[in-house]
Amino acid sequence: MVLHTSSLDLAALVLQAVGGETGPAVLVTRELGSHVRHKIERQLELEQSNTLLLLDFSGIGIIDFSCADEVVAKLLTRLQAMEFGEKFVALTHVNPSHRENIGVALERKKLALLVVDKGYWEVLGDLKHYLDETLRQVMEQKRLTARLLATRLGLELNTSSTRLINLYKARLVARIEEGVGEGGRQFVYQGLV
Repeated sequence: MVLHTSSLDLAALVLQAVGGETGPAVLVTRELGSHVRHKIERQLELEQSNTLLLLDFSGIGIIDFSCADEVVAKLLTRLQAMEFGEKFVALTHVNPSHRENIGVALERKKLALLVVDKGYWEVLGDLKHYLDETLRQVMEQKRLTARLLATRLGLELNTSSTRLINLYKARLVARIEEGVGEGGRQFVYQGLV
């Protein structure tokens, strides 16, 4: 499966919402965050299935905790509830200040999200060690089945399958179903980047 990638300039959304024309946009207040999240959700609804929407923070000066919670954590909660179908979100051009406030908002709700930049990726938020280990395997291999993960990490098949399902439910990996041998089926998990 090929994931389609789309990007959304958050600074443009903020400046449009506040009537500004230039300068770094600031994501502060829950009200502004709600407005921006609704715009992101509308964009997600328009995207085709199997799309990774990159939220571009390059023009954002600051994001406070309430806005991080409203924009990122609430959006991720809706993604995990499958309200947008087979669509995924990651962040890009996130600076250390952004990371701190977004990270706290995600950790408080026990959520995790990918930050990607120029071939580099990291997890922001709360991800259990064993799921982080599994995610690293998926990202390294690009495509991974539960059976292959079990072999690579010396796990029982049901344990590796549960780990992969949990990453998929967290919207950190994509998955497709493929046929194997005499009418059998298996899930193949794929990294988002």
